[in-house]
Amino acid sequence: MGEHGIEIQGVRHEYAIERDGARHMLSAIAEASLTIKTGEFVSLIGPSGCGKTTLLNMVAGLIEVQQGRILLAGQAPRIGREDVAYMFASDCLLPWRTTLRNAAFGMELRGFPQETRLAQAKELLAEAGLSGFESTYVGQLSKGMRQRVALARTFGLLCDFLLMDEPFGALDPQTKLTLQQQLLTLWEKHRGRTVLFVTHDLGEAIVMSDRVVVMSRRPARIKADIRIDLPRPRMATELLRAPEFHRLYAYLWGELGGEITNVEQISANGIAK
Repeated sequence: MGEHGIEIQGVRHEYAIERDGARHMLSAIAEASLTIKTGEFVSLIGPSGCGKTTLLNMVAGLIEVQQGRILLAGQAPRIGREDVAYMFASDCLLPWRTTLRNAAFGMELRGFPQETRLAQAKELLAEAGLSGFESTYVGQLSKGMRQRVALARTFGLLCDFLLMDEPFGALDPQTKLTLQQQLLTLWEKHRGRTVLFVTHDLGEAIVMSDRVVVMSRRPARIKADIRIDLPRPRMATELLRAPEFHRLYAYLWGELGGEITNVEQISANGIAK
């Protein structure tokens, strides 16, 4: 793919809104430029409503790039690219399928032979800590277990790019920590995949990432790009006790803290008539 897996250059984005009976343009992203090298794990953090998911969806090809340019492996984003996998906050599992067939579903859509996809799905479920649950249906799984199935399904696609939108955001702290470790283990075993990960959790961003990118309040800009120089492979529970983790947490909070006041208000410079 070359040195730069994902290139985001001068991206701007506006939404049309109705206000006081008139149509206005809301500036969601004022300017974003970011380069992610092949195989890097980069997290986006920022206040709610600042455009993190909007930017992720533009990288995925789900939202058109209005201004600027985005390239993945030198090519523009588009829906259906087979080198891109997207993991949502919701597990999006099919309740009439077993755990094994849910984990294999993405590979099925991509045309993998049945024997290959089921064998790969079984192996990934084992890596996600779900050995023995292959024949279980979604309704019999906890929320955390369902997200493990979603992780297995995502990694089964063998994609160069993994786009992840708060995949653990709805989980309790203990389950979240378990899933963070399982994602770390999967990613470190299947190295070479470029990850763009949206989260509100500063600790999660530090534990997972090579770099953490801080977005400002709306209209959003890239405020900081912080390298996480912690050794790999990583153990999430050990990092939480490390002095360097707490130093990085305090630094990130310092960058982010000033961006979360009155974030839901639409400021005058955020409206373009």
